[in-house]
Amino acid sequence: MEVKPLIQIIDGNPSFTAAIRNVLEIEGYRVRVDHEGVAGLTFASLLAPDLVILDLVLPDIDGYEVLKALRAAGRTMPILILSARSDETEKVLGFKTGADDFVTKPFSLMELLARIVALLRRSQYGAAANGRGDESDHVTPELEINLSKRTVMRLGESVDLAPKEFDLLVALAVRGGAIVSRADLLREVWGHRAEVVTRTVDAHILSLRKKIEVDPAEPEIIVTARQAGYRLALGAPRLLLIGVGVSLANSREAHTNGRK
Repeated sequence: MEVKPLIQIIDGNPSFTAAIRNVLEIEGYRVRVDHEGVAGLTFASLLAPDLVILDLVLPDIDGYEVLKALRAAGRTMPILILSARSDETEKVLGFKTGADDFVTKPFSLMELLARIVALLRRSQYGAAANGRGDESDHVTPELEINLSKRTVMRLGESVDLAPKEFDLLVALAVRGGAIVSRADLLREVWGHRAEVVTRTVDAHILSLRKKIEVDPAEPEIIVTARQAGYRLALGAPRLLLIGVGVSLANSREAHTNGRK
């Protein structure tokens, strides 16, 4: 049986996404909807849908940040920006950042469907075009992160992480292997408070490595990029994020009392 293309919609407006989803499903597409940028980025980075429809105005992060992170992570699926921003400079910036198409609201549903068909045809819809590995890569992972339960499994065994260690691991995981600077980690995990310094990031990375690396002295999961930051080496242990509807921002808010 032919597997239909999977289209992901990242847009903060539930009523709008419900209408688009309904139309796409009638046309036979599989549809995934995320209303927050971090959740959408998590899903797209790790499970690579066949096409992403992306709004620029999201409740947690700017849509351009999602676009940049996906391209930095090597994801090549078509990305169609669907935005109320109609200024020509916005369109130019969108294409320069890595978008494949830019549609302004309001729009014709027939035009949107035609653009989707054209983008999928140009991308030669299929796993190879999207840089998606075999689905089994995500079935028996060596490292499993469950966002909704805030749990981590390493080689089938539970890993006990402190709240900030967990948030730090997720902040690295959603980048899909791209380098994350210490400044970005401070902003995302600690809210970039003045009393938090970069040594705090290094200390937590060290603690994380002791818990998830086979040999913390020779890390294969959390890799240091000299003078740049850290990245998660997804090619070493396979990685699975479960419960991607939970954003890192919500995770931080729910655990403010558990700061280290």
